[in-house]
Amino acid sequence: MRRRTVPAGALAASVPAAGTARAAVPGPSVASEGTTQLDARALYFVSYDGLVNNNSFQKNGLLTHKGHQYAAWYTASRDAVVARRALGSATWSTVTLPHRLKADDSHNVISMGVSATDGRLHLNMDSHSDGFFYVKSVAGLLDNPATTAWTPSVFGAVRTTLDGLALASQFTYPQFIATPEGRLQLSYRAGVSGNGRNALAEYDGARWTALGEWTVATGTYTSEHGSSTARNMYLHGIDYDTRGRLHALFTWREQNAAVMCSGGGITNHDTGYVWSDDRGRTWRNDAGAVVGTTGGSDKVSVGDSGLVVDPLNPDHSLMNQESQSTDSAGRPHAIISYVPGRFGQCTTDYVADRTAHGRAFHLRKNASGGWQKTEIPVPLGSSQRTRLVLDRYDNAYAVFPFGRIAAASKTSGYTDWTLLFDGGGLNAFGEVVVDETRVRADNVLSFLYQQKSTGTTPSALHVADFALPA
Repeated sequence: MRRRTVPAGALAASVPAAGTARAAVPGPSVASEGTTQLDARALYFVSYDGLVNNNSFQKNGLLTHKGHQYAAWYTASRDAVVARRALGSATWSTVTLPHRLKADDSHNVISMGVSATDGRLHLNMDSHSDGFFYVKSVAGLLDNPATTAWTPSVFGAVRTTLDGLALASQFTYPQFIATPEGRLQLSYRAGVSGNGRNALAEYDGARWTALGEWTVATGTYTSEHGSSTARNMYLHGIDYDTRGRLHALFTWREQNAAVMCSGGGITNHDTGYVWSDDRGRTWRNDAGAVVGTTGGSDKVSVGDSGLVVDPLNPDHSLMNQESQSTDSAGRPHAIISYVPGRFGQCTTDYVADRTAHGRAFHLRKNASGGWQKTEIPVPLGSSQRTRLVLDRYDNAYAVFPFGRIAAASKTSGYTDWTLLFDGGGLNAFGEVVVDETRVRADNVLSFLYQQKSTGTTPSALHVADFALPA
């Protein structure tokens, strides 16, 4: 593997205090700590241009809690497995769950979550606009991992409800979110692509409760080409910041292809933003006005004012479900990607056009409350998604398809984006699954990737680790 360490952009000014100069804030850097192998023969098939073990919108396919890291995937025999290791260890212990993937559909990912109130690991898996499968561990499993057995007996039965709570019959994109007080929420889409609603459920350590839907599919969107009366909101993420605010950046996908210049494009348009200060019960636009109530009669709609923070019409193959994060001041950041207008004003084949001309952009809310967007000077070379990570100093890292890593320093105002790692030696297929929680635990960027293969020939699944500035 080739790596590169880069210094910060413009360093913060040194201010003497009691005869001692304040240390300069370090810029971004990555130092490879090697890779570990999860599975020599993981399930491999390409669907919707992705792999079921490596769809980057998984939240979480890889996570860290109390000094241990957890991973979930499907084996060549289609079995769902979950593994753990102590941080720094090269050895993973694997448990096979009593469930096998039902369809060759890359949407049917495994997502994990931790309920800190009772120390359980939760997994939701194998769903794309139909029923899901859910399993949780015994209480306390994650509280003392070094002394807790890791065997199939510590996991309960696989169910098609959340402990008896039935959700939508058309269910997709499970994303677990830990609340500041240790509850666990589940974000998901009810309905189908182009005609769906976002919803939340919550686990308090004793039982699951359906909080309800918070977006609607109805309303009229009109472009210069035509109109659409149904859609769904695709989340770039849904995350709590260090102060307890819940953030969600998103794009809309229209049902009616008439809104596009060409039927070969994709109907995604605009980047929007909402937030909540009451654990997702009430949603506000960027200006702070209420635009929806979860489970209420008024939900977030395409027609609501103040939602769009970066406008873009449906003619540029804007990607859905890219990536977001929040910095130490609670300000939201996102990675979005599309084909810029300098390459034309009408994409006609979104996979080919994104591969040839797609670019990723860093979109963020600045200290004055405005939104700034910076193009990252790394061609995508892929139709797929890029992940965003912020280190302890708020430096930004973009993890591109094939495991490439670019970064920019906070001190430069995120203007000095540079490629730090070119993915050499990984032979990664495309998207990677980033451990969002490990960066906070020990300043290590971890991501899960699967090696390229062909047809349905299984391939190796790995986790790569990179040390960030201490």
